[in-house]
Amino acid sequence: MANGKRTTELLLKKYPRPKIALKFTNPLELLVATILSAQCTDVRVNEVTERLFKRYGTAKDYANADIKTFEQEIRSTGFYKNKAKMIINAAKKLVSDFSGKVPFTMEELTSLPGVGRKTASVVLSAAFNIPAIAVDTHVLRVSNRLGLVKSEDPEKIEMQLRNLIPENKWIDFSLALILHGRKTCKARKPLCNECVLYMQCRWPEKTKE
Repeated sequence: MANGKRTTELLLKKYPRPKIALKFTNPLELLVATILSAQCTDVRVNEVTERLFKRYGTAKDYANADIKTFEQEIRSTGFYKNKAKMIINAAKKLVSDFSGKVPFTMEELTSLPGVGRKTASVVLSAAFNIPAIAVDTHVLRVSNRLGLVKSEDPEKIEMQLRNLIPENKWIDFSLALILHGRKTCKARKPLCNECVLYMQCRWPEKTKE
């Protein structure tokens, strides 16, 4: 098993102040942006939300949105019919159960339609600065390659990483791991020779130095 503390130290030396790529100014905007980001690049989401956030400022605005119009407004993010339904239904629950405010507990966030643990973790960590580990495809892939975890189940990976990584580093660790997955430990043709975690890596297919 790889050393979680040492891996975190090396990662944060490489990416000292990692930031989320999605643009937002409040928890509601981040919630919407994170739902839109599924199977879509952050760059495209930011292009869409730049216009979207000017039109929809409150949960009530989203709850009252015309779904056909809303679908077209988010169409370029892909899977737009499902995303439109999830965002509008989540907004309706925010209005009915949370006075239009985004809650800040895992249990309450995951009670919203279309919000799983990954989305909830992103909102908790980036919007409220509450320690959480968001397991996306990069975190899943890189943590397995490093030998930090042995699972393809996002929730199991999250729990294993929570046990390995100091809680005060959860937010920066997951953001840095995402950056590392995008820049170095890519799904295809990872840049092993440039990897700061080469000596920690347990992946049998890593290229030789």
